[in-house]
Amino acid sequence: MTIFDTDVLVVGAGPVGLVLAVDLARRGTRVRVIDRRTEPTDESRAVVVHSRSLEMMDALGVVDDIVASGRTTVGVHFHADGKLLAQIPLDTVDSAYPFTVTTAQTETEAVLTRRLLDLGVEIQRGEELTDFVQDDDGVRATVGGDTVTCRYLVGCDGASSTVRHHLGLKLQGSFVGERFLMGDVDATYPFDTSAMHIFASAGSGPAMLFPMVGDRVRVIAAIDASESGRAPSLDWLQRLCTQRGLGVHLRSPRWLTTFEIHHAQVPRYRTGRVFLAGDAAHVHSPAGGQGMNTGMQDAFNLGWKLAAATRGNASELLLDSYHDERHPVAAHVIAETTTLTTAATVESKVVRTVRNKVLRIVAGTKFAQHRIADEMEEFTVAYHGSPIVRQGVHGHVAPGDAAPSVAGTELWHSLARAHREHPNDHLLVAGTPSMSVPGTTPVVVDDPERKIAQRYGLKTPDGVVLVRPDGYVGAISPLGDRAPIDAALALL
Repeated sequence: MTIFDTDVLVVGAGPVGLVLAVDLARRGTRVRVIDRRTEPTDESRAVVVHSRSLEMMDALGVVDDIVASGRTTVGVHFHADGKLLAQIPLDTVDSAYPFTVTTAQTETEAVLTRRLLDLGVEIQRGEELTDFVQDDDGVRATVGGDTVTCRYLVGCDGASSTVRHHLGLKLQGSFVGERFLMGDVDATYPFDTSAMHIFASAGSGPAMLFPMVGDRVRVIAAIDASESGRAPSLDWLQRLCTQRGLGVHLRSPRWLTTFEIHHAQVPRYRTGRVFLAGDAAHVHSPAGGQGMNTGMQDAFNLGWKLAAATRGNASELLLDSYHDERHPVAAHVIAETTTLTTAATVESKVVRTVRNKVLRIVAGTKFAQHRIADEMEEFTVAYHGSPIVRQGVHGHVAPGDAAPSVAGTELWHSLARAHREHPNDHLLVAGTPSMSVPGTTPVVVDDPERKIAQRYGLKTPDGVVLVRPDGYVGAISPLGDRAPIDAALALL
């Protein structure tokens, strides 16, 4: 019998690896985290934490610290040719956290690292993975000349992933890269500091402005391929902002960099006992600020499944579902960010005029505003075609959707508390304690006006909703029949 040094070896201690490690540790799974860096990054990097990710942070027990570390932004403003075209409020998303937090990645990593230490796990820095082999029993990884045995290995080691390289996998997609100059600076500007701002300009590419704490702001501007080798500078960034009509006065640079982004992902996220997450699995434009969020949600999708596998409670179908559920999400993000970038770089004056008019008209309707907000805050992510979801439509919520809060009820707080207290259990949400199923925790919420029942399509008082450990709906039994619940659990 193989004696394992750890259940899961996580390679990479950025936000994706840290979310996975925290999630595994709180579920009682032995986890080891290595990172070749001897110190945490001092670069602010990704700065946007979207609403869907804040819900995840709630389950991890760190949401208050994340919110306190940054600026709350409640809208997205689209600008073109010096005019404000559209304002998208974010408070229409159906969440207990109807906003985005802009905070430096260093802050996000610090919060997650403290939480990981509270759970008894310390990051092993200066430790580099150089090789690994796997068989039916586990993985033997070479780390700093030593051998580490583990049941599963997860590569969260970024766009130049060593894990991906050793798997023989390549990113597939568009390699006509987009190039950007990015700055974390102090600034004075005439825009609403409670909103994120996206600017379109003729031919030269989009620019983005994300207000942070105090006078600090993140500015990203697309640059021409001929300038990609140029050293970043505040003067250069200021010139680009002036050319594109941002009206921003920049000062006190904290971090400046240029980078190139491709739109691509690997063909599969799982190879036996080895998994890829975050930038190791997919890369795309920073438009919309969804890269880090998509990666962290990869980790949250994978965490409960690996925890179940290490307890001997997971089928191969459950582990395969990680790829089945998350690969389409990244494909959608890649498509959307590509479209956004293309729309923002139109050169034809006629086409720009049409684009601006269409955006102003469409984004002026409440329906479109709500839809755009849901897209940006990642509330359109669902797993309707997943092999582990009991298919069916019962109300405004379908199996595969994230379990939404219902205004005027205590549903969200009850779910969040149960996810923290019983992290490995599926939850059974019901108006009355109508059934008991092994491996599940009942969540009974007072619903005298049947708001929850109407939202979830529960036809009788003993109707029940099965909520997965990651907060997504696994099955709905509108009449309180146990069969749909048992069928969904049997898929795991």
